[in-house]
Amino acid sequence: MAPTVLDYADLASAQGKDLGYSEYRVVTQEQVNTFADATDDHQWIHTDPQKAKEGPFGGPIAHGYLTLSLQIAFWTELFDVTGVKTKVNYGLEKVRFPSPVPVGSKIRMKAVIAEVEEVKGGYQIAVDQVIEVEGGTKPAVVSRGLYRFYA
Repeated sequence: MAPTVLDYADLASAQGKDLGYSEYRVVTQEQVNTFADATDDHQWIHTDPQKAKEGPFGGPIAHGYLTLSLQIAFWTELFDVTGVKTKVNYGLEKVRFPSPVPVGSKIRMKAVIAEVEEVKGGYQIAVDQVIEVEGGTKPAVVSRGLYRFYA
């Protein structure tokens, strides 16, 4: 699926725009281990597959913040703005982790532009983002991303 591409001049009217779904990607144990090394979070539910089999999730799960950080990769699949000098990931609001992401599962993200606000020198968009696990009943991550675009 090709990303939705808007020109900077069209951002003001983008509120409510459904950006659809990203492609699925598999969460691997290697990714989880690399994230654990980068963050010093080596809790066994993430990094010890044998012990995790006996744990509450029946196997290792991805860190919530690893799953959250994949929003950037998904985001680039879903949306782009032309005619800008700078694009800034401004922050997140209302982040929740309703369900775990088992290692080896496939995840994808759905996004909708919820709000568009003019800021000094540009626009800020608030995007409702949901990462889901293939076959899951609840989302893995629900958040509102804030992105700024400057002409």
